Amino acid sequence: ECVSGCVCPEGLFEDGRGGCVEEKDCPCIHNNLWYSPGQKITVDCNTCTCQKGLWTCTEDVCYGTCTIYGSGHYITFDGKFYDFDGSCEYVATQDFCGDKNSGGSFSIITENVPCGTTGVTCSKAIKMFLGVSNDKLKLEDKDYKEIQRDIGDDVHYWNRTVGLYLVIEASNGVMLIWDKKTTVFIKLTPDYKGKVCGLCGNFDDKSNNDFTTRSGLQDTNALIFGNSWKQSSMCPDVTEEIKPCDVKPHRKSWAEKECSIILSEVFEICRSKVYPIPFYEACVHDACSCDSGGDCECFCSAVAAYAQECTKAQACVFWRTPDICPIFCDYYN
Repeated sequence: ECVSGCVCPEGLFEDGRGGCVEEKDCPCIHNNLWYSPGQKITVDCNTCTCQKGLWTCTEDVCYGTCTIYGSGHYITFDGKFYDFDGSCEYVATQDFCGDKNSGGSFSIITENVPCGTTGVTCSKAIKMFLGVSNDKLKLEDKDYKEIQRDIGDDVHYWNRTVGLYLVIEASNGVMLIWDKKTTVFIKLTPDYKGKVCGLCGNFDDKSNNDFTTRSGLQDTNALIFGNSWKQSSMCPDVTEEIKPCDVKPHRKSWAEKECSIILSEVFEICRSKVYPIPFYEACVHDACSCDSGGDCECFCSAVAAYAQECTKAQACVFWRTPDICPIFCDYYN
């Protein structure tokens, strides 16, 4: 029985663009984009090459990154995006976990305080403990200081400034990148896979178990999970999710208008690679919540977080302009 339609001659393959090609010339697809044979893309720290319609990738194990930014937004090492507005000190990540508590080499604590009058919180300071001698660094007020440093340290560290960021790099494979405001990136070498715990999750390539509490139980509720990692029992538990646009409805239309840049053609190259809606919603959340000054800083940090994820996905977006979150390069040079 004949069936109407177009088919390729025997020995040739449809190329997805209406043509027929030999197998060696078959293109590959990634994030809804077509790539010709021989073209390369970068996925995390690996390079993938298009060959006969399939991707062939290197198998290097990559650094894990946890992001904390704005008004209580977290992206775990395994890519889980959630919000938690607690006002206390919390374990962001550490390798003092479970039965292996005695063998840890670092702990990173985020100190969260209210920002604005709606009840949301943001990271005011970061504390970093290194090695068994517990060297202690504190990042606060756009600078860092050594609180304690012992002779004969077993973990060494270096600091440097890269553009807007202060970078602390330790010899045990821990790196902390701070924008001197409310955004921090924590990077770990693959050696820590499955060996860490805290608000940044357990870095085991499975996001569905990231909400593991301090007692080792898995939960589905971000508030129960977050409360378990507070450092002081004197801090009150967070009992409800704060919706700042409901508290300050007059700010909502302004927030949505400003944050729409994430959904605009400016970020068109990125949207197929990094899903924008969680970042847009986080931006609106932050723009509504920053009602005690710093409105633009909250908005800019939220958009910058999406731009950072785009850059990781090989979609570099030049979104800053003289009118939108400008950076005065001469000041930093």
